[in-house]
Amino acid sequence: MGYNEIPASVKSFMDQITELCGQEHVRWAENFNACFANTLLTTVKRHPDGTTFLLTGDIPAMWLRDSTAQVRPYLVIAKQDADLEEMIAGLVERQLQYINMDPYANAFNEEENNAGHQTDHTVMTPWIWERKYEIDSLCYPLQLSYLLWKSTGRTAQFNETFQQAVRNVLEVWETEQDHNRSPYSFVRDTTRLEDTLVRDGKGSSVAPTGMTWSGFRPSDDACRYGYLVPSNMFAVVILDYLREIYQDILKDDTLIGRITKLREDIEQGLQKHAKVSNAGGETVYAYEVDGLGNYSIMDDSNVPNLLSAPYLGYCDSSDPLYLATRKTLLSTENPFFYEGTYAKGIGSSHTPENYVWPIALAMEGMTTEDKAEKERILNLLVECDAGTKLMHEGFDVNDPTKYTREWFSWANMMFCELVMDYFDIRINK
Repeated sequence: MGYNEIPASVKSFMDQITELCGQEHVRWAENFNACFANTLLTTVKRHPDGTTFLLTGDIPAMWLRDSTAQVRPYLVIAKQDADLEEMIAGLVERQLQYINMDPYANAFNEEENNAGHQTDHTVMTPWIWERKYEIDSLCYPLQLSYLLWKSTGRTAQFNETFQQAVRNVLEVWETEQDHNRSPYSFVRDTTRLEDTLVRDGKGSSVAPTGMTWSGFRPSDDACRYGYLVPSNMFAVVILDYLREIYQDILKDDTLIGRITKLREDIEQGLQKHAKVSNAGGETVYAYEVDGLGNYSIMDDSNVPNLLSAPYLGYCDSSDPLYLATRKTLLSTENPFFYEGTYAKGIGSSHTPENYVWPIALAMEGMTTEDKAEKERILNLLVECDAGTKLMHEGFDVNDPTKYTREWFSWANMMFCELVMDYFDIRINK
């Protein structure tokens, strides 16, 4: 069972946003209300066991990453709505159960039905839709567990399911600090090279750096070099969250020591290996490195990306190294930065050339302090919705009526979060 109608608390919040938008930004309100309602009415499935399953949209599976981002804006209402809090807590429980089934999988089925990519050459089960290993797939559910606590005061989610998931995450991240001893491999029979890993499924060669390895990016596309910098940044933030949880709530000094060591290893790896020179000789963060001297200067539209570092909580938006990186990413030095007649922004290898992503545009808005820039991006997003009142995966910078994914809940909710951010409504951290 999902939502057949919009809860009163959500409707009240939508009315609040509509009032804030006023006559000046009527279209923001129209799109906000359409997007904010769409996720609840079309993607949420609540199960009799109290858990919640969230469709990503037009794919009948749940991504650990997407599902977190899909409900995150509702946390500001969950403080006053116990049922909404329960829905989010139910999602956390299901996410953590999935991690305990297989911490290397990124997307899962609602039932044990063998749906998805069952022919991939990796360790599949009937529960798994896809088993592309991505660091951020483990970060997001732990982030949501933490934010639920900070937003509502709830701590019941830090149960045995949570604690087992944390142990599984730590084991994977520690193992993947030396990928040569990893049990994970992934091969897909495909002509699309981004959907499979080289070297018989092990990925390109890496040397230990202290960071933790990732097979795939948040786009579900293969990493070119094994240490994905923004995902390692996210891991540092999540390990700080875990340290706080185990200090204040669960009180486990042994695990705190383990968490702290891993956090310091990854951070030292970032400081030593992730800083490179751009074309102008400025120091910036690389997107990926391999510990062997190879790196890429780029950014992808999916979050975590380098653009999102302040949003994740890794650094401040005024940090000089971040600002130098940001300037580089929003230029033609980034091979996925596109500019055309209607828009400019960051796209992805996952979509056609010259397609920019509303997710990346929303992130660009949420990581600037410039109110006028936030306004420009919000205006751009509503003008490029192809008349649907909803966001899409990507759209053509020269023709916004050409877009991918008509029903993509993550993008809808990122737009909503940018509107909220514009009016200084933010999730407690």
